[in-house]
Amino acid sequence: MLGPLLIGTYIFVLSMFVGFEVIGKVAPTLHNALTAGMSAVGGIALLGALYAVQRAGDGSLDWLSLLAIALAAGSVVAGFVLASRLLPAGKKREQT
Repeated sequence: MLGPLLIGTYIFVLSMFVGFEVIGKVAPTLHNALTAGMSAVGGIALLGALYAVQRAGDGSLDWLSLLAIALAAGSVVAGFVLASRLLPAGKKREQT
């Protein structure tokens, strides 16, 4: 039981370090595209959470399922809010 949990934790921590290094090296001009891509990933996570709730069947994982749906929905909403703030910042200002 501890073996798979330890391996899963190890992979999760390693992926956090790799993700931090990859995103840290992205040029500032690509942040809007990166945010849009992350919103799409959040949408896929939301669909996965909804599918997991449907497949669970019993009531033992209701709180965990609710947490997964709330976090995935928050990720999607935050991605759209951030992208809407970045879009005007990327446009050139008109010369008067």
